[in-house]
Amino acid sequence: MIMKSILHVYNVEQKECRVLNVFNGHIEAPNWTMDGKNLVYNADGHIFRFDLESLESTQINTEDCTSCNNDHVLSFDGKMIAISSGHKESYESRIWTLPLEGGKPTLVTPNAPSYLHGWSPDGRTLAYCAERNGNFDIYTIPATGGEETRLTTAEGLDDGPEYSPSGDHIWFNSVRSGLMQIWRMNADGSEQTRMTKDDFNNWFPHISPDGEKVVFISYYKDQVAPGDHPANKDVKIRMMSANGGDVTTLLDVFGGQGTMNVNSWSPDSKEFAFVTYKLDE
Repeated sequence: MIMKSILHVYNVEQKECRVLNVFNGHIEAPNWTMDGKNLVYNADGHIFRFDLESLESTQINTEDCTSCNNDHVLSFDGKMIAISSGHKESYESRIWTLPLEGGKPTLVTPNAPSYLHGWSPDGRTLAYCAERNGNFDIYTIPATGGEETRLTTAEGLDDGPEYSPSGDHIWFNSVRSGLMQIWRMNADGSEQTRMTKDDFNNWFPHISPDGEKVVFISYYKDQVAPGDHPANKDVKIRMMSANGGDVTTLLDVFGGQGTMNVNSWSPDSKEFAFVTYKLDE
């Protein structure tokens, strides 16, 4: 089976999608850099920078973190990247930070597994999904390391925590209602509020930099179990107001895991990047 990964950008104002590049092999989870000039993605355990002008990719040096997964986030000031990766001493996913240009990673979460999804606007705190004592919940930790704080306690999977641009809220997805749905809570974990109520399994809410829009991935409930987010499925990319309300389908694509696991909005909130896949015999 031969896989091709297609890197796209969707313009929410013009409702138009364009292809940036087709890769032989598997790439995942683009982030948009704060200067608007690059996308950052993972492939084959490494992190790459994709230049939007030259359309060329350059590997970012992550030293001994060579099993990077699709949970990576850029700091709001654009200077740092936080990655989820195993290490030469352990293949379990932990969270590390390093300069965006590359360099020696600094370990933030000694406990594993930990999967990063959010970095607070003030740069002080990381939000992540972690398995502790057999349950996956949302945690926060100082970006420089320290004691982690558990924010959710519901049975079942809570995942995908991401800060709003104001820093007041953390958006996440939770299976606590039966299907995977989008939720929002205050940054301290209080007032956990369900934001979608439909018949899809909804994953990974991403808030636009202007704080107005949220895009996410939706799986068909008859194709995927609520707690799963596999690759190579027919999924929808959908959008809603950050205040809640009606959900609009933007695209139907072949993807899922890797398509849009982390925030990929452009700095001007007009576009977002995502990946689809094609399988050839």
